[in-house]
Amino acid sequence: MSGWNYRVAPLQHTLRAAILVVAAGAMAETVQAPSNMEVRGAPEASASVVETLARYRNARSATLVDWVGDGVLVATRFGDSTQLHRVETPLGMRRQVTFFAEPVRSAAVNPHASEPGFVFLKDIGGSEFYQMFWRPSGGGAAELLSDGRSRYTGVSWSQSGRWLGYTTTERNGRDWDLHARAFDPEAGFGATKVIQEGAGVGWSLEDWSAGEDRVLVSKYVSINEAELYEIDLGTGARRQLLPHPDATEGVAIGGAVYGTDNGVYYTSDAGSEFMQLRRLDLATGESTTLTEDVEWNVGGAAVSRDRARIAWTFNEGGYSRLQVASTADGQPLALPAIPDGIVGRLRFSPDGRKLAFTLSRPVAPSDVYSIDLGSGALTRWTASELGGLPAEGLAAPELVKFASFDGLEIPAFVYRPAGPGPHPVLVNIHGGPEGQARPGFSPSSQFYMQELGLAVVFPNVRGSAGYGKSWLKLDNGRLREDSVRDIGALLDWIEEQPELDQDRVAVTGGSYGGYMVLASMVHFAERIRAGVERVGISNFVSFLENTQAYRRDLRRAEYGDERDPEMRTFLEGIAPLHRAHEIAAPLLIAQGLNDPRVPASESEQIAGALAQSEIPVWYVLARDEGHGFAKKPNADYLAALTAMFLERHLLHD
Repeated sequence: MSGWNYRVAPLQHTLRAAILVVAAGAMAETVQAPSNMEVRGAPEASASVVETLARYRNARSATLVDWVGDGVLVATRFGDSTQLHRVETPLGMRRQVTFFAEPVRSAAVNPHASEPGFVFLKDIGGSEFYQMFWRPSGGGAAELLSDGRSRYTGVSWSQSGRWLGYTTTERNGRDWDLHARAFDPEAGFGATKVIQEGAGVGWSLEDWSAGEDRVLVSKYVSINEAELYEIDLGTGARRQLLPHPDATEGVAIGGAVYGTDNGVYYTSDAGSEFMQLRRLDLATGESTTLTEDVEWNVGGAAVSRDRARIAWTFNEGGYSRLQVASTADGQPLALPAIPDGIVGRLRFSPDGRKLAFTLSRPVAPSDVYSIDLGSGALTRWTASELGGLPAEGLAAPELVKFASFDGLEIPAFVYRPAGPGPHPVLVNIHGGPEGQARPGFSPSSQFYMQELGLAVVFPNVRGSAGYGKSWLKLDNGRLREDSVRDIGALLDWIEEQPELDQDRVAVTGGSYGGYMVLASMVHFAERIRAGVERVGISNFVSFLENTQAYRRDLRRAEYGDERDPEMRTFLEGIAPLHRAHEIAAPLLIAQGLNDPRVPASESEQIAGALAQSEIPVWYVLARDEGHGFAKKPNADYLAALTAMFLERHLLHD
């Protein structure tokens, strides 16, 4: 197995002038908010700002769903929401196959040669209570397969296409059960079989054996810990594969798939700082690391249907590196050069001769590509439009590092506008907290650079994914505010950069990133000029008590258990809600009413706490959204208000 190791500066003046008219209170044509949106404390959006933003907001992307015969199924947007489209030939016409007001982004294609229909998931209003629908290959109306009220996720087909596996909360609304439903190409869907009734949350069906008599299932405990099991579908017997039942320390486990010769391929950080590709021998229980020479996280592993080839990526400081190898000897295949960016959604063609994937680059929207593994030819399947933006004006970020309070080197991606500066700065903090800022296409960052003249900084503070398991744990529990101190160190670094304006710094972020915005505005009140937080946590205690029951224990594993008196006291002590009186800068808050993750009450209570202060607060509530704004009219209107807010409170004296 030795083979395994190896600018458009003039536009700024036009837009700034347009926004300044609004900021100064002069008469200007405005655009009303969408009917399902409530806006408090903010003006109506300027029509000229909306028009300028449209060139950026209308940029389109396409992401791979899977192969369908010789073509591909992709997700892209032509109206107000993302839908599924079929592309029969490279750069051919995109034929829309789902038509809903709500977004549809993913599907599981039936591998049966005569019935390549697919099952897709769709919710209502961003609630994330996804329902399953079947769409046959011949078209027609989609058939609802689920009960219309529970949550369904993790849809996957057995290798023959005779069984559909999925996770559901339909038994009690809380626990994650694993089910399988019979399918016949002629008769359609049949009886449902319970694979496992899960006690708790985090269960997923990973893969089906070739004989369809066994399945791999995983239980996610936290970003640092998971378990892998095999279930015999005939007897119902379950045996733990990883970690060994006698293990004294938990390990992270990524996706797992059956290989050849009674083996299982999976990713894990067992014995390593990073997620590595490994092979488990089911007969002996021995594991072999296949990527020992890679000191970055391996992810996205996929195998061909015949199990002859395996593909994976590793995350090199945020950039993806793709590799494909033979499972027989581990010898890597020669691949064409792929531009720097993010590679995701690896899928082998039904015959295993091609590998399709999504590629997102800083200077180009996401598109779908494939590689002919015989010839090495790279083929582009989609060409997403830039929405009127000149490709030559788009800029890529620079990767920098700065020292934090304890000497830890924090990586960050920096988008720099043209000109000598000093440029105002927008610090964009990712959520998760185990997320990672990566160099994909960001129309909003291009807008801020080219139209507002802002430098945009994406820090990967401690606790971010991609830098090893020790890094991941550096913000756990009572270390929570150390990540906030990293933002303080970033402000110090900004002061040292002559091209950046230390007196004009704003912070923005969503979800956990929204908490980071609020916490930064508390701790560094005199150094932050404005804040924009979306679906953010204002108090971890109320968040844990009110987030949906099916995910509560997963979040306790990261933030701490609010039922423990000592931890509750700690969490209350760091809550921005209780220190709202220390916030001194204007704040824009955006929230979806149907958010199942961070409930709308988190935004309502921080807005209420600031209501009696003299701090300007703009509050945007979308009644038809959840954890983020997925519908284009809502997202566009929020983008316009954000531009006006930053112009008024960050740039305008």
